[in-house]
Amino acid sequence: MDTYFTLIWITIIAVGIFMYVVLDGFDLGVGILSRAAPSIAERDLMIASVSPFWDGNETWLILGAVGLLAAFPMAFAIIVPALYFPVLMMLVGLMFRGVAFEYRTVPSALSPVWDHGFFAGSVLAAFSQGVMLGMFVEGFTVTGRVFSGSSFDWVAPFPLLSGLALVFGYALLGAGWLVLKTEGGLQDWARAMGRRMLGLVLAFIVIVSLYMLFHQPQVIGRWISFPNILLLWPVPLGAALAALGAWRGFGGTHEIQPFLATVAMFGMSFLGLAISLWPMIVPATVDLWTASASPNSQAFLLVGTAVLLPVVLAYTAWSYWVFRGKVRADSGYGH
Repeated sequence: MDTYFTLIWITIIAVGIFMYVVLDGFDLGVGILSRAAPSIAERDLMIASVSPFWDGNETWLILGAVGLLAAFPMAFAIIVPALYFPVLMMLVGLMFRGVAFEYRTVPSALSPVWDHGFFAGSVLAAFSQGVMLGMFVEGFTVTGRVFSGSSFDWVAPFPLLSGLALVFGYALLGAGWLVLKTEGGLQDWARAMGRRMLGLVLAFIVIVSLYMLFHQPQVIGRWISFPNILLLWPVPLGAALAALGAWRGFGGTHEIQPFLATVAMFGMSFLGLAISLWPMIVPATVDLWTASASPNSQAFLLVGTAVLLPVVLAYTAWSYWVFRGKVRADSGYGH
């Protein structure tokens, strides 16, 4: 039974993280793209397109973090000290971004400063999350059950490259969202930006994949060994088809296809990463079952989650339904 509880909890955490990456990813992406907006009026429209959603999207980050603490306390105790500075940078970026959201609509001489702050906070939050992903892929220095590395292990080529990759990845999601939510010249601009970001993201995916294959021998063995090679080929194929769909969507007239194809591409990449690292929750030292809490604790926490998670899903779906359709110049935050 403890195995089932562990699998349920890692599924909940994985879903929470993926929901955060997609939902907060597109609004961080809009913030990243905001500095390149064709005009101030169109920048306002871009920000208005995410203003009803940005704070609610961060709920999923809390769910993932709290789930990790509650269900896998050993992993939490190892990972958090290793990622102390990237987590701190992410929180600073998110907080500064939230303040900029509030104050940029207040007429004053500082309005341009808050626009810069919104952009900088978005970039910092996205970059920090990418660094954390890079650290997770590389693995952590662990002695016994304690992190024994340095708080500055993240200052290394691969985590920094991963940070830059996620900035462009979120910008790609943001471009897909803008195609969906805007029209006219701003939509055309978002399509052009989407194709540029897609090319960069694909290049980063190739680099990250090659790094994992050549620097982690167990990963390449998992993907090319028999019968895995027959079972797992739909994952890279699905990612390639999603990328093709995104490219065609940004270049055509479809409005929902670019965003959905980009989400599918992120989903296939997320699944590929999970397959490569399974069953390690602290690569490459601690697996899920070693790090998990007692079955009684997991079962008790699951009762509360079974009540809370449907509520989160319901209000998320409701908010997106209420604010469906194209964003207008007189809509959005602060109006």
